[in-house]
Parts: sequence; C-alpha cells; structure tokens
Amino acid sequence: MRVAIAGAGLAGLSCAKYLVDAGHTPIVLESRDVLGGLVAAWKDDDGDWYETGLHAFFGAYPNMLQLMGELNILDRLQWKQHTLIFNQPEKPGVLSRFDVPDIPAPFNVIASIINNNDMLTWEQKIRFAWGLLPAIIRGQKYVEDMDKYSFLEWLERQGIDEKVNSDIFIAATKALTFINPDEVSSTILLTALNRFLQERYGSKIAFLDGSPTERLCQPIVDYVVERGGEVHLKKPLKEILLNADNTVRGFAIRGLDGAPDEVITADAYVSAMSVDVMKVLRPESWKSMDFFKKLDGLEGVPVINLHLWFDLKLTDIDQLLFSRSALLSVYADMSVTCKEYEDPDRSMLELVLAPAKDWIDKSDEEIIAATMLEIEKLFPQHFKTETPAKLRKYRVVKTPRSVYTASPGRQAYRPDQATPIQNFFLSGSYTMQRYLGSMEGAVLSGKLTAQAISNAESLAVSTEQRPLVTTP
Repeated sequence: MRVAIAGAGLAGLSCAKYLVDAGHTPIVLESRDVLGGLVAAWKDDDGDWYETGLHAFFGAYPNMLQLMGELNILDRLQWKQHTLIFNQPEKPGVLSRFDVPDIPAPFNVIASIINNNDMLTWEQKIRFAWGLLPAIIRGQKYVEDMDKYSFLEWLERQGIDEKVNSDIFIAATKALTFINPDEVSSTILLTALNRFLQERYGSKIAFLDGSPTERLCQPIVDYVVERGGEVHLKKPLKEILLNADNTVRGFAIRGLDGAPDEVITADAYVSAMSVDVMKVLRPESWKSMDFFKKLDGLEGVPVINLHLWFDLKLTDIDQLLFSRSALLSVYADMSVTCKEYEDPDRSMLELVLAPAKDWIDKSDEEIIAATMLEIEKLFPQHFKTETPAKLRKYRVVKTPRSVYTASPGRQAYRPDQATPIQNFFLSGSYTMQRYLGSMEGAVLSGKLTAQAISNAESLAVSTEQRPLVTTP
C-alpha cells in the first residue's frame, strides 16, 4: 500500500518507519527545507547549531527508546546523572538537587524528595507524598478524570502546600507544557508523575550527542528510503483533494522555486502536520463532521527557544536545570551536555522562555535584554565582577504554535489516529495517546497511525500500479 504523509516531524517520520516495517511504501512530504518539525535544527554561518527547542530525553520514553534501538542509534543518547536540579532565586547561584538513588521505583523518587532539605520542610514533604497517593494507586482512569481541573486546582484539592507549587511545579509545568500550573490540565502532570514514580529510570535525563535533525531524524529517513519509501523536502501541502464520497483522491502540493504545482496520489493519506495547520487545510465538507469540528478545541502553545554564546565558561554542570525564574523554565549549557556542541572554554546556554504568549510578538532584542537580566541572577559570579562575561552572539527561535495547549478539558478534543474518512489518518502528539505533547507522544502517535493504516481492511492494496505524481 502506498501512503502519502504530509509532514516530516517525528510523528510523520515514525509513521513512515513503521509503515515500511509493515511492508507498505510511505511517501513523506515536508513543506520546509529541513527535517524534524518541532525538533528541527539549523547551522549558522559560524557552523554552530541552533534548535527549535531544548530537547531532553527521559527514561520514561519507551517508544522513543524502542525506535532508536531499532535504528541502532541508542548510543547517541548521552545519559546524565539521575537527578533533578533547581535554581534557588532567593539564593543566587545556589542549586538544589533531588538525587535519585538506584533503587526500585517509586522508592527512588521518594528518597530523592526526603533527602532534599533545601526546598521543602518535612510537613510539606509528607503532604506532597500523601497528596500524590490517589494518582498512584487509583490508576489511569483517575488521572483522566482529573482533566477537568488545572494542576493548581488539583494541588489545592489534595491539600498540598502552595510552596510545593511555587518551588517545584511552576518550573516543572513550564518545562513540560510551556504554561503555568493554573493553566495546565492536571491530567498532563499526573501522567508524567506516574511514569516517573512507576519506572526506575523514568525521570533520568539524556541529551542527544548532536542536532536532532542529523542525529535522530536523518537515520529514520535513511531507514525508510533504504526500504523503498520516499522523503521529499520543500513539498508544502496546498490542498486535500476529495472524491465525491469525501474520501481523499490526492494531496495537491504547491510548487516552490518556480516548480509547478503537482498532485501526489496514494492508497492512504496522513496529516502529520500540527493541529493548527490541519484546521486550516480541512476540506470544507469535513468541517461539519463532529470528528473534525473537535479540532477547533485545540491550538498550539507559543514557544520561544533561546541560544546564547558567551566568551567564557559559565558552568560545568552536565545536566538540565530548572531555572525557577518568572521568565525562563529550563536551560542547559550545551557546550557541556552535548558532544557535538562541546567547547571547553566558552558556554552556549540554551534556554526556554515560558510562558511565551506575552513575548512571542516582541523583538529579539527585547527578549534577549530581559533574558540577560535573568542570566545575571543565575550566574552572579560571572556578571557581578569587574570583568563580566560577554555575550558573543545569540539566536531567538520563535514557534508561534508548538505542541497543543494542554489546558483543562482538552482531552475530549484530542482525536484518534483513524478518522471517519476511509483513507485519511492523523498523526501528531496532539492525537489521542497516553503521553503529553512531546517527542515521545509524537513517536507513539506515528506508530499508532501506522498500525491503524495496516489494520484498515477496507484499504486493500490496488493490484494496478498507481501513478505517484500527476498534474492537477
């Protein structure tokens, strides 16, 4: 069966990978000139990489780890010490650690909380642990039912101290969802906490040894192409063309750089684009269908990723750090954490600005000026001196619509991978799967989409050779 896939992010690429494994022929069509979607990366004129996001891999990413294992690239993950590290704004330059011992879950995470004496009192620790019990023992149905509450509301209902929220969860929710605890669905955070509490190495963090585009996405492309699939860049979807019965008859592709428009035909079709783009490209006759109307309840969250190159080394900490800043969520010195970005003498900080909704329309200069004020608080030893560190260059990468905004009630709007249209499927971390909008969610959605296509008995492979490309 030939399958046309619009989008070469992790969802579209993983869908293609599992389709070729099942004996099908995927044709992946990417609108931009770079692979990866929300994990895309580029090189500047100096040969330095900058990325769409600060991409941390967790031990609780089983589908991502399986995919990388099947591609024989697991050795590209650089695993860090099993710990979570938080800045302490009230003590500039001081870090607080939750070191997770190598003992079975959930005792390892509990021990890390008990042994941390910098951030929580014993009363707060006990209330915290007691409040988490329902999510642990009552299972996934309980977690799903909590979608009607924001995470802050859920904490209050459990009697968990506000200081636990301000000290830990504001940073954690901004890092995982790019919004604050009073805006995010409790289902999302409880799902993540369950994974961290139930899996021995669930909260252990790794970084890729280079750019996601080259070190993760390209191996998937190579795998797919070697097995007969195709991946094409600069092939933006212009229109979903329909038959009289509302099934898809082709993808109209806009010609770029003087090339004519073309139509890609296949046996099945997949949108692996973001939910915001899919809403725009829905055919008019689909918009009245309940399934596709649900998409209006989802929209991407704005995200800003920052890269700052300095003239000296700011830190030697080889780990993701939670900034606990009002402006920033997480950061890492990529010159330490990533092999390809390594620089023994100078730092390159990669940071996530969140929430970004009030900043997405501001100039790069305004964003960097505000960020530098926060950086000076994080590293006072390097800036409050007679010879302060100097910013050599910077990059601001804005994504006005990133992963779906995981606010309360959104679970009801997340669609299945199979649609009411016989030969049309969806893929993306916004579709219904057990993980939040993340790299893991994207990979799992791609796998589920490939399974749905393979299981669709009504999509019998034609015995006649269909043309791949026709004119409109």
